[in-house]
Amino acid sequence: MRGADSHQPEVRLGRRYRFSASHRLHTDLLSAERNREVFGKCNNPYGHGHDYLMEITLVGTVDPAEGRLAPLDMLDHFVRRVWLDQVDRRNLNLDLAEFAAIVPTTENLALAAAKRLAEAWPHWFRGRPVRLEKVRIWETPRNIFQVFVANTDTQEATQNEILIESRHQDS
Repeated sequence: MRGADSHQPEVRLGRRYRFSASHRLHTDLLSAERNREVFGKCNNPYGHGHDYLMEITLVGTVDPAEGRLAPLDMLDHFVRRVWLDQVDRRNLNLDLAEFAAIVPTTENLALAAAKRLAEAWPHWFRGRPVRLEKVRIWETPRNIFQVFVANTDTQEATQNEILIESRHQDS
């Protein structure tokens, strides 16, 4: 992703957003007993909530006229419309179509966020020499989930990284 000056270095921009949501880790593919074994206290029939922190990273070249990758107010509006308005203060099991058939773990939440943002990106940022590089979600200070977004210009394969220090002990 290079601008008119092919010698201009790439710059990365990270921006953080907060949202709160509830979920229940449960799947009809397992028995009630096995769900309790696999998901522990996160299988509570009434669900539980998290105050999530999401960071997105952009990569590209600085626009010589504007001196930046993208206007931050435009970026904030994009993230709010495409993702935050859909998940903030919601029940992920009930309110997100992605979780009708899959367990709303934070691994899957990070994948869903990355997919929605990446699909909407070209419409919002067409013509700008910047792309969405990754989405990282903190479920707790110790449970962090990260998805690298494929570069649609070069069709690079998506590299997903799930960073977990402890399995839902801080839920």
